[in-house]
Amino acid sequence: MGILKQVAEYLYLKKKDPGADNSKFTRYMHGINRISIFLFIFAMIVLAIRLFRKH
Repeated sequence: MGILKQVAEYLYLKKKDPGADNSKFTRYMHGINRISIFLFIFAMIVLAIRLFRKH
């Protein structure tokens, strides 16, 4: 369940752990991960639209 919890924190679905490490590089890493998750979701939506539009 750790991975799902982390994804929920990236997508702002769950509050972040106040006791977690809060260094500058950790914030950068989480920001890049958030961008990659949003791009992946966007790509899946585009692929679904293309798939269903052809039929």
